[in-house]
Amino acid sequence: MIAIIGGRSMSKLAGLEVTHRQIARTPYGEPSGALIFGTIGTREVVFLSRHGHGLNIPPHAVNYRANIWALHILNIETIVAIASVGGIRKDMGPGKIVIPDQIIDYTHSREATFHDRSNNRIIHTDFTQPYCPRARARLLKAAQEAGESVIDGGVYAATQGPRFETAAEINRLERDGADLVGMTGMPEAILARELGISYATIAAIANTAAGREESIEAIPLQAAHQILENAMESVRNILEYLVKDEDD
Repeated sequence: MIAIIGGRSMSKLAGLEVTHRQIARTPYGEPSGALIFGTIGTREVVFLSRHGHGLNIPPHAVNYRANIWALHILNIETIVAIASVGGIRKDMGPGKIVIPDQIIDYTHSREATFHDRSNNRIIHTDFTQPYCPRARARLLKAAQEAGESVIDGGVYAATQGPRFETAAEINRLERDGADLVGMTGMPEAILARELGISYATIAAIANTAAGREESIEAIPLQAAHQILENAMESVRNILEYLVKDEDD
């Protein structure tokens, strides 16, 4: 079964029939909200709103461990994470959709592992390829079938939030090799890896990062919200084809 982590807009998938909602309890506290179960065709999917039903949980305060654990106990095989991001690379402008292949983690003070109390054993997790290659390939295939243009590959810089970055910080991220910047990519990806869940991200670019192009003086938030909503139409289309592909 595929799980989708994102905002409330993901519940607008065409053909989705919501069957029930379920409150989850985990050893790590409560997830961001109820798990929403539904079907598209004959396939069951589950949705989790990362920022809560009222979108009132900021990125640094999300209980990422509870969210991923709640999906783990459902025996979820694949998680597709939806992220709104800023574009740093010149060809990654507002409205573009990216399937990133690498992460640089700039977050701090987040509960970032399930292995902090592991019976006195130190457990290291390989994270060379932070996104599951098979899940990425399936997303790229779904985008092609859906007729949606996406950029294959990119380095996602995960920052702490909830504030946006300074222009100087974006310059630093670019020097580090980052192409995109967002606030929710970590520790989601590593927590899924620790539990053996296939994980990939669809990143929708809402705006150019701070200090660039239309964001040279300030990020135009109102315009960014509209651009993001338009981009989410493409994201939903890709997800619908991804789920349908499960039947093949």
